[in-house]
Amino acid sequence: MNTISLRLLFLLGMIVFVCPSAVQADDAGDAGAIRHLLHSTFDQPDAPLTVEPVTIIGDAAVVGWAQGDRGGRALMRNKHGVWEIVLCSGDALKEAAALVDFGLPATQAEKLAVAAEMAESKLAPVLRAKFSIFDGVVMMDEKGHHPTTGGHGVNTKN
Repeated sequence: MNTISLRLLFLLGMIVFVCPSAVQADDAGDAGAIRHLLHSTFDQPDAPLTVEPVTIIGDAAVVGWAQGDRGGRALMRNKHGVWEIVLCSGDALKEAAALVDFGLPATQAEKLAVAAEMAESKLAPVLRAKFSIFDGVVMMDEKGHHPTTGGHGVNTKN
């Protein structure tokens, strides 16, 4: 095993044994508040939002979302007891280095990246694939709004 694999195994062990609530968040608490925020902000009558998984480490969360044939991930932060959408992206939110770039401390970023990967691994491959469709990064304001963009959520890699 290489050093990175051993480090990931160690971090996964720390998450499972030290922070079991990080792997399965309480729907009546923080995960429920996050789901409610995303549904109330983005649900549409003809395009309901799927919000799964919600992975929380401390005051930060990575959330997978899908709507119709689109999808992505959201980085959420808890500020003074209220969850806010910081940004939407795709695969970048699975990488600890990107989470650090987005303002998380390195230890929290590593734990969150590992926990999010583990939570997503339990989902159907079709749903997981939608999370990677979102290309780029879209910053959000405190009300969950983003600047007008022409193609977010569209895979422009092909």
